[in-house]
Amino acid sequence: MYNQVPFIHLCQQKIKKPMDIENTKVQMRKGILEFCILQIISRGEVYASTMLIELTSAKIMVVEGTLYPLLTRLKNAGLLDYKWVESVSGPPRKYYVLTEKGSTFLNDLHGTWDELHASVSQIIHQQTPQS
Repeated sequence: MYNQVPFIHLCQQKIKKPMDIENTKVQMRKGILEFCILQIISRGEVYASTMLIELTSAKIMVVEGTLYPLLTRLKNAGLLDYKWVESVSGPPRKYYVLTEKGSTFLNDLHGTWDELHASVSQIIHQQTPQS
C-alpha cells in the first residue's frame, strides 16, 4: 500500500511565515548589486577590497563572501577582466577592469535603472485620488 501523508502535516505546510522586512531589504540590495559593482569598476582599475569598502559604506553589501563569487561570475560572463599588480607590502593584488562587453552591459543597465527609478518614483509619489 502507498504511504499517506497525515492531514495535519498538509495543513502545517500551508502555514505561511510573516514577511520579514530585513530579508526584503537584503533582496532589494542584491537586485542591484551587479549594477553597482560594474559601476565601481567602470571608473578604472579597482581592487576587490576597495569595492567592498564602497559597497559597505553605501549599505549595499556587508558580506565579503558575496563579492568574490559575483566577480568570478561577471568575469566568466566576459563583462570584466583582471590583472595582477605587484604589491610592495605583500602578495600581488588582482585589479578588475571592465571589458568592452562589460561597458555595453553597464550602459544597458543604466537605461534600465533610469526607467525603473522613474517608474518607482511615479508610484511612490502618486497622490490618492479625491473621491
